[in-house]
Amino acid sequence: MNGPVVCRLPQTHQIEVATSAARLAEIAPAWAALWQRAGGLVFQHPDWISAWWRTTPHQDRRGLRIGLVWSGKRLEAVIALATFKRSGVRILEWAAKDHSDYGDVLLAPDCDPLILSQLWQRILDDGGFDLVYLNRLLPDARFHALLGSAVPGRGSILQPNHRSEISHRVVGTWQGGAQWFESQSKKTRQNYRRGRKFIEEGGKLRFRLMDAHEDREQVLERVAALKRLWLAKHGRASDLFDEGSTALAALVSVLAELGLLRIFVLERDDAIIAVSINFEQRGTMMAFVTTYDPSFERASPGMVLMMDYIQWSLDQGLTTVDFLCGGEDFKRRFSTHSVILSSVMGGRSLRGRLAILADRARNAAKSWRSEKPSKQAELAEE
Repeated sequence: MNGPVVCRLPQTHQIEVATSAARLAEIAPAWAALWQRAGGLVFQHPDWISAWWRTTPHQDRRGLRIGLVWSGKRLEAVIALATFKRSGVRILEWAAKDHSDYGDVLLAPDCDPLILSQLWQRILDDGGFDLVYLNRLLPDARFHALLGSAVPGRGSILQPNHRSEISHRVVGTWQGGAQWFESQSKKTRQNYRRGRKFIEEGGKLRFRLMDAHEDREQVLERVAALKRLWLAKHGRASDLFDEGSTALAALVSVLAELGLLRIFVLERDDAIIAVSINFEQRGTMMAFVTTYDPSFERASPGMVLMMDYIQWSLDQGLTTVDFLCGGEDFKRRFSTHSVILSSVMGGRSLRGRLAILADRARNAAKSWRSEKPSKQAELAEE
């Protein structure tokens, strides 16, 4: 019977698990170099992780677990993780999980992927957590290779979890934004024009991309204020937009410093009525935070802004607009393609394994309750 594959590190390689902010700062240059070589998304960049760590609340309930594989002074692999204590259970999750849409590892292009198994085992051996929960995995995420890779008796064997999320995109072969616009339904085009006309009744309407050197402070304050209104209306919360929080500004600064930031605004005269904080990577426009002034809701300013920046992106030769994580209707409305983001879970301690059993029981009960009405309807028809 074949057991799990466990790789042996070459003698020139060393494994480390960094747990302090000081060490995070020290390894940042080597990490950034690996990020560049590996073609990672911004969510795996050391500056993104550092910005999150500096601004995250309740640090007393969190801990860094940054897995590293070194070859001399050169980094070959990184798994950026953190622990969070919830209801007495210590959970190992992606670092900056709440502000990152796609989680994954970084691996040097010329490095044997099996090296990740040894790094993962070291993280498990070091411990400090009860269970592992890693979500928002793209279908081609390198982390999938670690499913079932742990050594029995030494740690968690990761298994697929029932939770999943969706990512909507605009992907096509249009020759520019105008062609994409004309491919939309007559009703969609009419709604766009009607929305612009309604907004323009009170002043001059302008769509624009903010200049890279333009002061962002007032715009970010406006975004946070509008998001707080939306969150309160829908009974949700996010520390990214809390009064006095510096988290949003810190993350946006990372995007700007890496040359990825694209902030689109819809203005009537000098007043901002809709904003989309985006970033551009891998030939794709990615929408990180979008919001609008609810007093203009009748004109659907968020929809107008989306259609404007989609056209702008296609005019620039980009091949995809990615709305990132979330299945909201306004994303699905323009989507031509969707991707399911999966999750994995594994228990390391008895408490963690019991938590997983409880989670499975809750999910089974929820599924049973949702299936029961349909079965009753079938019986009634018979």
